[in-house]
Amino acid sequence: MMGFDRSGDIAIVDPKRYDDGMSAASYLDRFLDPVTEALTPEAARTIVGLRADDEAQARIEQLREKAESGTLTPDEAVEYREFVEAVDVLSIIQSKARKFLAEHPG
Repeated sequence: MMGFDRSGDIAIVDPKRYDDGMSAASYLDRFLDPVTEALTPEAARTIVGLRADDEAQARIEQLREKAESGTLTPDEAVEYREFVEAVDVLSIIQSKARKFLAEHPG
């Protein structure tokens, strides 16, 4: 099985190392482990504080409302899905940053 090593190069991965039932978020969590190794307390605090700006937040609220009412256009559905995927990645990175700060206070 192929995967990526810490430098981003393709590497051979032992398939027994991964559970067949892993979700995309679980894979992302593993792929993003090297991010934690590169953190400083200042960078971790900045990552934890990341939020969507007002314009992006307003757009996401519009898309969320349309998604709930079933009125998203195909393009809006793609935009909304991409937002959700981006939030998933950011949430994992923020979780890693919070863990880093808990382990490295100061």
